[in-house]
Amino acid sequence: MKKIYLLLFLGIINLSFAQIEDAWVYFNNKPSAATYLANPLTILTQRALDRRIAQNISLDVTDVPVEQSYITQIAASTGITVMAKSRWMNALHIRGTQTNIQALTNLSFVNHITFANHSLNPGGRVSQSNKISAVNKQLDTQVIYNYGNSQNQIEMLNGHLLHQQNYTGQGKVIAVLDSGFLGVDTALPFQNLITNNQILGGYNFPDQNTNYFFRHNHGSNVLSTMGVFAEGQLVGTAPNAKYYLFITEDINSENPVEESYWVEGAELADYYGADVINSSLGYFGYDNPNYSHQYDDMIGNKTFSSRGANMAFNKGIVVVISAGNSGASNEPHIGTPADAIGALTIGAVNSLEQYATFSSIGPSYDGRVKPDVCAKGLGTTVCSPTGTIYASNGTSFSSPVMAGMVATFWSAVPNLTAQQVVQFIKQSSDNYSNPTIQKGYGIPDFQSALTAALNMEIIVDEDPKYFTVYPNPTENLMFLRLEDASEKGMIEIINTLGQKVAEKGFEGSYNAFIDLEDLPKGIYYYRYLSTKEHIGKIIKK
Repeated sequence: MKKIYLLLFLGIINLSFAQIEDAWVYFNNKPSAATYLANPLTILTQRALDRRIAQNISLDVTDVPVEQSYITQIAASTGITVMAKSRWMNALHIRGTQTNIQALTNLSFVNHITFANHSLNPGGRVSQSNKISAVNKQLDTQVIYNYGNSQNQIEMLNGHLLHQQNYTGQGKVIAVLDSGFLGVDTALPFQNLITNNQILGGYNFPDQNTNYFFRHNHGSNVLSTMGVFAEGQLVGTAPNAKYYLFITEDINSENPVEESYWVEGAELADYYGADVINSSLGYFGYDNPNYSHQYDDMIGNKTFSSRGANMAFNKGIVVVISAGNSGASNEPHIGTPADAIGALTIGAVNSLEQYATFSSIGPSYDGRVKPDVCAKGLGTTVCSPTGTIYASNGTSFSSPVMAGMVATFWSAVPNLTAQQVVQFIKQSSDNYSNPTIQKGYGIPDFQSALTAALNMEIIVDEDPKYFTVYPNPTENLMFLRLEDASEKGMIEIINTLGQKVAEKGFEGSYNAFIDLEDLPKGIYYYRYLSTKEHIGKIIKK
């Protein structure tokens, strides 16, 4: 009897090692990095390089492709399938048995392996359920036929005022990461995009081909809120922007490889020089619960997709992400990459600017404000692949409404950095001084943001020996080191809306200071007034 039990136990072990798993394999280095970095156009387009230069962002090893010889050797390994790759992470998403995957650690260039199945990682958690749960790939969007037009969703953000000034996204490129773009090449309301060559290209990552007018309608609905111009029916928030269309979502299943496709899409957006990413996608639960995330994973830089979103933002792209539609569920919090530190996460409101109860709430698990801002997501006007214009619900649509306005705003003040764009938008919002878990900083006023951006003159201090501000960034105290200890002066602190939020006079001190403890985190400007005037920027962290 004991022998039978032993055989059964060994059988269970062998079965577990034969089960197909997903994992990421990370590499030690990039042997060809120096060659690539010496020839930037081999790794990024000129437009991408121009975007980096404009924002003073240097190329580094994360911009270099994964070493091809590593990919070749991994692909040739027993029972291993390469599903996706990431230059930013220097990693491959692979699929195979646990035994075959673990054998890759014997390769000298492999740094470490992380399994999607959390229980297989050191200190990993064990799933609380083995039940395979159904997944709604549409982020719970609800169709309401024959409803309204797009006026409310644009006017809510004062986007129409920017349109009246002829700011409509021209000169900006938006990359849309979604599940498919059926009908965009044929439906009449999308024809302005086709006729004017505003669709620059794209890629279908699940099928590994360039057929992106394919698979599904969700991306078509999303794109319509930004790019369609059907006068009297639907006008997008950025009808003159240009677009890349990337399919990163596989609607047939929910698997962590979609996060890897997402990162690949973001990297390709970076390569082409996109200014804005919109992603109306989110990840929390997977078909296999061993792969699922939990709320305590939502710390902004833990999941593969949140790290990818952060990298995109660090490369100078504004990354706009839907918060998710789990607000009325047992787990109402945002998923990933909506939790990313670098993501501008968008919640949903109705036509009266009231919180839509399906919209996922914050904060992130580590306590940051999420969602960041809101737009109309209840009764949003969208276009179908057949050209029907109707109303639909979901943060899937509040996100692109906002992404289009980001591009339109940025087209009016193109010299801003991605970080400055995000900060101006947040600080123009109606709940900025009192954010909530439902609406974050609230609803932006893009006319207010534009006025602030146009009126804010940024002057670099030309005489740092005479006047020094430190530390920068700072948490609380901002010190001023002066050359003349007897000097009298005044220091003013100004937010990005041009409002004076603090001031202090001083007399006879080498090291005057001002306390910023009561100010929210963000970018501020200081103005020092004395025998000389100095204006500069300081970051409160």
